[in-house]
Amino acid sequence: MQEKNIKTLSFGCRLNALETEKIQALLSPVCDCAIVVNTCSVTAEAERQSAQAVRKLARANEHAPIFVTGCAATRNPGLFAEIPNTIVIDNKNKMSLDAYSAGIELSPCYKTDPEINKLGQAEPYLSKKFIQIQNGCNHICSYCITRLLRGKSVSFTYEDILKEVRDAVADGFFEIVLTGVDIAGYNDKQVFLSDLCRQLLSDVPEIKRLRMSSLDPASPEISKIKELMQQDSRLLPHIHLSMQSGSDTILTAMRRRHNAEIVRKIMSDKSISFSWDIICGFPGETPELFNETLKLAQELKPINIHAFPYSPRPGTEAAEMKGQIDKNESKKRVKIISGIADENKLEFMKSKIGTVCQVLVERHNVARTPDDIEVNIKGNQIPNRTVCNLEITDISNLHFISKIC
Repeated sequence: MQEKNIKTLSFGCRLNALETEKIQALLSPVCDCAIVVNTCSVTAEAERQSAQAVRKLARANEHAPIFVTGCAATRNPGLFAEIPNTIVIDNKNKMSLDAYSAGIELSPCYKTDPEINKLGQAEPYLSKKFIQIQNGCNHICSYCITRLLRGKSVSFTYEDILKEVRDAVADGFFEIVLTGVDIAGYNDKQVFLSDLCRQLLSDVPEIKRLRMSSLDPASPEISKIKELMQQDSRLLPHIHLSMQSGSDTILTAMRRRHNAEIVRKIMSDKSISFSWDIICGFPGETPELFNETLKLAQELKPINIHAFPYSPRPGTEAAEMKGQIDKNESKKRVKIISGIADENKLEFMKSKIGTVCQVLVERHNVARTPDDIEVNIKGNQIPNRTVCNLEITDISNLHFISKIC
């Protein structure tokens, strides 16, 4: 038996990937051989891909127990339980060692000689460290299945977060990314997200770059975070907004808590760059309402838009709404708004040619700017995870070309 042979596969968000790492560390002291799959249910396609991957793993690894957890496994446990050698762990128990121990005892293949034959996925390489600061969400967006599967918002203590950050820096990670389901809602004993960032930058001066995952545009914390960005350059001046739409009519149907005017005020600060999430083809999104989103994107110029077609999730209010949009039409809209995002990005990038920019080197002389734009470095090889200054010299395929200053 290969000692401590625990392999993982994660679908969906960065938070899932981070939780998978934690599960792997949780199992290492007590389990010699297992596969952990953290599934996603944010869309029907994500759920399908999760199930397809588990079936493929089960066929290739008939002598290895497969733990299946995450949102898809929580929403539809029967889909995975019927696959040989799988042990389903719901979100409520995904961090409980007892749940995995009980599963091991029930696994027939673990009583023989468990081994992993094939995973079919390269080991991930990390240049930055993701730190989870909360889980769950208290909002009631009409389309969201994640809030139903992960439960109410729970904020982690500052002491626990501080320890993880210090450990990450000691391990050579100089960019820290704070993540969660709704990090803008972080609240640990009246310590809010902006307070958390300020305290981490003070208590861990070795942090060179601090970044956040997506933020709810309705959060009053955004204005405080923008102020902190002006005060401490280590808090990177880029904000990813979970916009979902630029139409006030659609935002109301989504039960979002912001509107276009709120976003205009947020993005009026030109010293900070912005990116968006956008759902295309939400029920009732007429061509005219979709054009409102397009016009707002052209007006405010987010440098990146993560656009994806709406996927009705059973059990959500939006799945029962009238005016469901054809999936092919939704995909067309994704391409249209992604094209506008590329135009915005190119315009922004052209303004940076000839400037000096701090980057984080990720791998093979490929780096990331504070605005989360990829940079190809010409010249000698620079060690991974290095934070350094580069001169931006050119653009190629929406990537920067640079040289060492």
